Amino acid sequence: AVEALTAELGKHVAKEISPIAKPREIHIVPELPKTRSGKIMRRLLRDVAEGRELGDTSTLVDPTVFTAIAGTRAD
Repeated sequence: AVEALTAELGKHVAKEISPIAKPREIHIVPELPKTRSGKIMRRLLRDVAEGRELGDTSTLVDPTVFTAIAGTRAD
């Protein structure tokens, strides 16, 4: 089910935007890391995607969200 969803999302991006814009990887996660003001912490998502150690997570509403995100990575 997850594989079908990620394949469909990739096809949709290729069709609607451009085949060049198709993402290399798509991860379905239960929640995104957000600050108390509701902003998504893209910097931390890049750290996870590139396998780097996480930076400062003190401003996150729920720092445990990275446990769930790490569980979706099959590296």
